[in-house]
Amino acid sequence: MTSNKSFGEWGELMGDPILATAILDRLLHHSHIVNIRGNSYRLREKMRTGAYGSPSTT
Repeated sequence: MTSNKSFGEWGELMGDPILATAILDRLLHHSHIVNIRGNSYRLREKMRTGAYGSPSTT
């Protein structure tokens, strides 16, 4: 499972910190957590091609 939110933000995101704590407790019990920092490869590619930030026309 992946998320761009930190564990501390899940309570606010779900609107119930106790529920978020219980969910995270069960999800993370036997998990390996890998924190990845840095710029997004997808965003970098969009910026390279000029697709990021340009208004869409239909």
